[in-house]
Amino acid sequence: MFQLRPPLSPEIIATLRIGDVVLLSGTIYTARDAAHQRLADAARAGHSLPLNVAGQIIYYVGPAPTPPGKIIGPAGPTTSGRVDVFTPPLLQLGLKGMIGKGKRSPLVRRALQQHCAVYFLLVGGAAALISEHIKEVAVVAYHDLGTEAIHRFEVEQLRLVVGNDCHGGDLFEQGQAAFQQAV
Repeated sequence: MFQLRPPLSPEIIATLRIGDVVLLSGTIYTARDAAHQRLADAARAGHSLPLNVAGQIIYYVGPAPTPPGKIIGPAGPTTSGRVDVFTPPLLQLGLKGMIGKGKRSPLVRRALQQHCAVYFLLVGGAAALISEHIKEVAVVAYHDLGTEAIHRFEVEQLRLVVGNDCHGGDLFEQGQAAFQQAV
């Protein structure tokens, strides 16, 4: 099991392989579809982004409303494929990790290899449990997007699994191949 704290370096990322379990602590950022479109559009136009993504991790989440006495509501992952088209420009700017659920496109998998980055998986349906690992929350950009604004999370011991590594490994393909052999 790996203990990680962003920012992530290429040397650390190169040690990770699909299926590895990671405990993540430190600062991560959130972004969903609308925020990703704005970030990718700004990157393509050569404009500065509202945050420096170099070495950072983006979690694909739009937190639910915050209940009284809590710092955040349930915060489960959204389907990563929804932002695949916007991901390569951010990887080119130095983004090193993403957290979500579901399989990534061949475009993103190639970009992970090209830019030495990693995709982490979280289990969908565990939003309330995941939120227990989020210790601080602040909106840092695109306030007008509401729940889809970019947030800064301070997380503690958030348990992740490497779904795609920088070596071309794909946990989904490996699982499908193992199933086919077993049938």
